[in-house]
Amino acid sequence: MPKLAVKPLEDIAKKWVEVTPQRAPYYEAGVKAPLKDWATEAANAAPAYKSAVTQPNIDKLYAGGIKKVGTAKWQRKSIEVGVGRYGPGVTAALPDYRDGFAPYREELTKVEVPARGPRGADVNFEKVKAIGKALLAKRLALRAVS
Repeated sequence: MPKLAVKPLEDIAKKWVEVTPQRAPYYEAGVKAPLKDWATEAANAAPAYKSAVTQPNIDKLYAGGIKKVGTAKWQRKSIEVGVGRYGPGVTAALPDYRDGFAPYREELTKVEVPARGPRGADVNFEKVKAIGKALLAKRLALRAVS
């Protein structure tokens, strides 16, 4: 039985890097008019997600994947791609940041905290605890799905 003929890896990779960027309009069109609603499909996948992240040894598989890739890939991609996208990404995220932080800002205005004590005083930690508890309760209330 003959073996499958496969192009050399360098040829495959070269074609991928030359052709794929030209597909950006298809990507954009798919995002603008998806075949299925993303939010509905993602919510429907919650049981599969839970099953996946509770599998035996998932922590070892997760750690193994990180170990396999290592810091070098993360750092290289962050520098080569992330740095140029950072500023425009922050600018594009302004409405999301504002809308996402607004309920927490509102909650902070309602938190009653004890007066500040001297450095290291227990009352200072109570202040932090009051803020943390209020923000956690707000987060859980906002994330609750009915």
